Order: sequence, then C-alpha cells, then structure tokens
Amino acid sequence: QVQLVESGGGLVQTGGSLSLSCKASLLRIKDVGWYRQAPGEQREWVAALNGGGSPNYPGSVKGRFTITRDNVRNTVYLQINSLKPEDTAAYYCNLVTASGGSYWGQGIQVIVSS
Repeated sequence: QVQLVESGGGLVQTGGSLSLSCKASLLRIKDVGWYRQAPGEQREWVAALNGGGSPNYPGSVKGRFTITRDNVRNTVYLQINSLKPEDTAAYYCNLVTASGGSYWGQGIQVIVSS
C-alpha cells in the first residue's frame, strides 16, 4: 500500500523558516510537487520538480520556496524562508509515479504568526 508521510510543519513567526518533508513508500517517482490550501480557499500549487528538470514555482513564492528530492530516501522536501502570514495553510505533497499514479500526502499545517 502506498504511503506518504509528511512532517515538519508548525507555528513560526513572520520572517522565519520551515522545512517540510514527504517520505514515500514508493519506487520510481517521476514528478513531485507541493500544494497548499488555506481555510476557505482552493488548493494551489507552490512548487514542482518534474523528472530531471529544473524546479518551478509560482510568482507568489519564487525566491522563498525551494523544492528538492532525495531519490535514495524517496523523500521530497520543501524549504520555506521569509515566511509571511499569507503562507498559513495546510501543505500537501503530491507524487506521480512513472506509471502515472498520483498520490497525496495527508497534509501538514503551517501557521505563520504576525
């Protein structure tokens, strides 16, 4: 059974940093991404790393978010710097396998206090 376990969220002050991780019981991960969903809002994409390509970010987080992956440990990371109150949300990792399967983490809360 596929499992994705996220960790690293929490409460942090404005300007602080957090590192989220998503460990997967999967092999042959092709694409990885991070999304977030604030209360009352739709889920939005915040980082992607597809295959062996370069990472991509929307303008709202570019320069502050960094996505990386460790293929040996089957783990994806999201480093978040210069946190803002508007970054408060539940963060979800998404992994896509080489065969096209898409899997989501359970979500982890990030709260940024002003």
